[in-house]
Amino acid sequence: MATILRCVPKEQERLDQVFQALADPTRRKVIERLVSGPAATSELAEPFDMALPSFTQHLAVLERAGLVTSAKQGRVRTYRLSRAGLEAADGWLAEQRRLWERRLDQFDHFVTTLKEQG
Repeated sequence: MATILRCVPKEQERLDQVFQALADPTRRKVIERLVSGPAATSELAEPFDMALPSFTQHLAVLERAGLVTSAKQGRVRTYRLSRAGLEAADGWLAEQRRLWERRLDQFDHFVTTLKEQG
C-alpha cells in the first residue's frame, strides 16, 4: 500500500509558507541571487523596478518562510540563504516523486501483464 506523507499542522503551515514564497518570480530571483552568497538589501533590490518598501516586503515573506535569514550591522541589513525552508520543500517533493514513481511502476507492470495476456 502506498505511503502518504502526513505533515503535522505546524509542518504543513511551514511547507505552505515555503511554496507561497517560492510562487512569486521576484522572490525566486532573490533566492537564485543568494545562492552565490550573502547580499545587502540594496544590492538585492537593484535589478527590480519597485520601491524599496515593496521589495522589503518580499524579503520579509522569504524570511518568514525560513528561506533566508538576515542580520543588521549598522544601517545595512544583509540576507543569507537558509537551508531549512529549502529542505522542507525538497523533502516534500522527494516524497511526491517516490509516490509517483511507484505508481508509474505499478501501471507499467499492469500494462505489461495485459499485453502478455492479450
